[in-house]
Amino acid sequence: MESDEPVETNQAVEDRIDEWRAYLKKHNTIQSVDIEELEDHLRTQISDLCDVGLDEEEAFLVAVKRIGKIEQLSLEFAREHSERLWKQLVHTPEVTDSSTTTKRDAIVAIGLAIAAGIAIKVPEIFGIHFADSDSEFGFYFRNLSLFVLPFLAGYFAWKRNLTIISNLVLAGFVVAAILIMNLYPFSEPGDTLILSMLHLPMALWLIIGIAYAGGKWRSHEQRMNFIRFSGEWFIYYTLIALGGGVLIMFTFFIFNAIGIYLDETIGFWILPCGAAGAVIIGAWLVEAKKSIIENMAPVLTHIFTPLFTLMLLSFLVIMLVTGNVIHFDRELLIGFDLLLVVVLGLLVYAISARDPQKPANFFDVLQLLLILAALIVDALALTAIAARITKYGFSPNKIAALGENIILLVNLGWSAVLYIQFLLKRSPIVRLERWQTAYIPVYMIWMWIVVAVFPLIFSFQ
Repeated sequence: MESDEPVETNQAVEDRIDEWRAYLKKHNTIQSVDIEELEDHLRTQISDLCDVGLDEEEAFLVAVKRIGKIEQLSLEFAREHSERLWKQLVHTPEVTDSSTTTKRDAIVAIGLAIAAGIAIKVPEIFGIHFADSDSEFGFYFRNLSLFVLPFLAGYFAWKRNLTIISNLVLAGFVVAAILIMNLYPFSEPGDTLILSMLHLPMALWLIIGIAYAGGKWRSHEQRMNFIRFSGEWFIYYTLIALGGGVLIMFTFFIFNAIGIYLDETIGFWILPCGAAGAVIIGAWLVEAKKSIIENMAPVLTHIFTPLFTLMLLSFLVIMLVTGNVIHFDRELLIGFDLLLVVVLGLLVYAISARDPQKPANFFDVLQLLLILAALIVDALALTAIAARITKYGFSPNKIAALGENIILLVNLGWSAVLYIQFLLKRSPIVRLERWQTAYIPVYMIWMWIVVAVFPLIFSFQ
């Protein structure tokens, strides 16, 4: 019996840790944390406390109390599990954020936003004027994302306290992007130049995910956190842009009333600098206000999933009835690919916000219908691309579109399989969530192939 007691105690503590971890995941809108790292800290605390004489269950309760980063979350857990003495161990009379940390984050974010705005205008010092650009493929358009996104990567590198190696990796990607966009002998206008310009922002954004994840990019939870951040950032940036548009409109109005015209000042200074700085400010707002704003994406998902499903199904039915076929060109393909990405976004935000223990419902059926409709659209796009390749031969645009649509087809296809298995109660919804996060590197690799390798393969044409 004596030899059995430690095993039973260990299992009891493991059950408590599993319950604690599940609670953190369920309440991810309270604070974005690295759950795996916190669990490591928790286990270390338990081990240390056991070494000084506490039994494992006592050590577990005290260890949770000591994890200060989730004190508010532990307090809520205590309120829901008062019968287990959590209130005695984790309840504190007042839980507040560190004002020093909040102010410091704000100062750094505002400083980097100002730096990004200044970076946009630095080329003016060397005689490269945005207003004088006579080509849509000039210096500014090639490097637009490089003026801003490195500052965002720097913000998260600082905030997550990245290691030297992780910082060097980030710097290496940024330097590589700078060299590609400015030293490659692109033809103007050329397909590979356009493709590199279109794909570079997405390639850099995925690299920012490494900084956001604190260098722990292999973590499923951290990848999902970055997906959530991306959606919330887009919401914030859109709100800032709308507010900025209203501000500019009234600025024009009141100054025009006294005969002062600010067209050039606003067009060549306020707009570009403000747009650049807002990228950093939007990220800071997501980080600072996540307890409020992170509920927005799931709410919008539940609003727009039925609408997008209805739109795609109507499109397919009308196309079938009328017999009209899609005449794809480059711009249309980009639009359809963006539509498929939006569908994936709706899927990811919906499954990340749902309780994995809840059974399937009507909304899950709608999600599956949306995925199946998107699959049909993707198949139509692939058919059109294959037909154009057969008729006109290979080109950078066609190969890039072919690759992207195949990648989307695989993602959507397996997502549909996993969703069907979930609806049939043969697989948990968590498998679908993990499939989405595991697939992110595929997009990352393809983006960088298009940016860096396509120009070499197609001789910069």
